[in-house]
Amino acid sequence: MTRRRFIADEVSGDRAALTGDHAAHLTRVLRARVGQEFDIATESGVRRGQITHIDNHRVEFELGEAVAASSMVRLTLLLAVFKFDRMEWAIEKCTELGVSCIVPVIARRTDAHLAAASEKRVERWRRIGLQAAEQSRRATPPEITTPANLPQALSLKCGLRIVLAESESQTMLRGVLDSATSRNELALAIGPEGGWTEEELHLFQQSGWTAASLGNTILRAETAAIAATAIALSQFS
Repeated sequence: MTRRRFIADEVSGDRAALTGDHAAHLTRVLRARVGQEFDIATESGVRRGQITHIDNHRVEFELGEAVAASSMVRLTLLLAVFKFDRMEWAIEKCTELGVSCIVPVIARRTDAHLAAASEKRVERWRRIGLQAAEQSRRATPPEITTPANLPQALSLKCGLRIVLAESESQTMLRGVLDSATSRNELALAIGPEGGWTEEELHLFQQSGWTAASLGNTILRAETAAIAATAIALSQFS
């Protein structure tokens, strides 16, 4: 039977702990008991952990043998800020698929109210990423950065960088991925509702990004993010 996986809040030698709401979920929702075993992810890898102590806000584990963790391509997602409920859905699902880093971007067409409120949402987005990482048995949650404007985000160093653009009709995402010479890391940029402006696409081009399309249909931002992530990771697996 597959064991549930949790990402440790504290680690010291062969001991680890979940704390706060993280621990409460394990005790109240999953009704964990002393002696039960789970996979515990730490900075040094994933190990089997047996519960040694429980209270409402803390669950302690004794760590045992290492558990093999699958390797994944490093995928960074530049995600233009859009409606928060839909953006949270995209963060959750892209995390489950295996995205490594999410950079929220304040684009030209990002709603001004969403842009102003975005910094206050980062901790919530990180909690969603952590929960989704544990749900999908990842060893680590994705890094979710503070929101950046487009010029800041374009300074990202990565071998293959692709911007999804509705205006692109000739170059398909799969074609760009198939021709990639390096398959260790890549970055995808997903625009806001209404897409990237021509000026923004020009900035991408000047910065060495390749424009590509997901097809003839116009997708919502969250659908495009999930679809592009799934395609990229399946091509590079």
